Amino acid sequence: MVYGSFMSHLTKVSNAKTRSISAENFTGEKGKGGMATDGTGAQCARELGVGWKVSPSIELKGKTTFTLAEIEGPGIIQHIWMTSHNNHWRKLVLRAYWDGEENPSIEVPFGDFFCNGWAERCNVNSFPIAVNPAGGFNSYWEMPFRKSAKWTIENLSDDPTHLYYQFTYSLTEVAEDAAYFHAQWRRNNPLPYKGVHTIVDGIKGHGHYVGTYMAWGVNNTGWWGEGEIKFYMDGDQEYPTICGTGTEDYFGGAWNFEFPQGQYGTYSTAFLGLPQVIKPDGLYRSQQRFGMYRWHILDPIRFEQDLKVTIQALGWRSHGRYLPLQDDISSTAFWYQVEPHAPHPVFPGINELEVI
Repeated sequence: MVYGSFMSHLTKVSNAKTRSISAENFTGEKGKGGMATDGTGAQCARELGVGWKVSPSIELKGKTTFTLAEIEGPGIIQHIWMTSHNNHWRKLVLRAYWDGEENPSIEVPFGDFFCNGWAERCNVNSFPIAVNPAGGFNSYWEMPFRKSAKWTIENLSDDPTHLYYQFTYSLTEVAEDAAYFHAQWRRNNPLPYKGVHTIVDGIKGHGHYVGTYMAWGVNNTGWWGEGEIKFYMDGDQEYPTICGTGTEDYFGGAWNFEFPQGQYGTYSTAFLGLPQVIKPDGLYRSQQRFGMYRWHILDPIRFEQDLKVTIQALGWRSHGRYLPLQDDISSTAFWYQVEPHAPHPVFPGINELEVI
């Protein structure tokens, strides 16, 4: 890794060609933006005509899949912006395919990919993910591809929704040692007693793990974050190579995230955060829920053959003993690796994704 000024690349002239795909230019072709004659804004622009925000979004019908972007490479996706109604954040599934692969490298619910897994917005101010009022989702993960890139979004529900989106990318040569971006979602609801939550398993190949987002719903009273995270790599069996010291420690906090006394202290920083704490209301919202992220950008977890990541769910019971918890735990794992990748597990249905 070469360390230097964060913006030093801005002084260098490049032959890369910047392009953008949105509902105003579905193909990203040069000089083809803003030419729509029909779209979700056509009625609003009826007195102004072509070029006046005729197609700012798409209507994503129920039980359908829409291709957001198809790009011929080589190139690098540099920024993604999206927004939709929060009722659909766990009903939409993002998938990405690199270089014509059959199995997606990215397969994650819409909200979870942007660190908003509870279908209830929280702002995120981090290096690769930014979420801003009132639901602007931004990704700055660098995503290189050599032959092609394809992004789709599936609406698992019966109800339609409007989706606004923009993919900004460069058509440019990709370094020989550049790996491909991957993301995978998993959930235990509830976690079996004395079980551990598997964040990711079955990664095969050479790469590095770069991040974790977790939507954690607590089903007990008391503190819930004593569990350790473990990284099993390159043939590890019973015991891992890397073992954490506690859930709040892994996400960069300490001492139960308690600050000031008697409260959870939310925070959102460049590489780690607890940006979301959803409190019970004394009636139907009976459970505490948390959203946390940890980006391994300056400290990637490197593996050469395989990787598995797990986390325990531990609280406290009487006489100073740990209590294995049976919580509602969802996680999204982010990593780069050389292709081909092992297929993701079968993606669950809408009932298994639902926030209830």
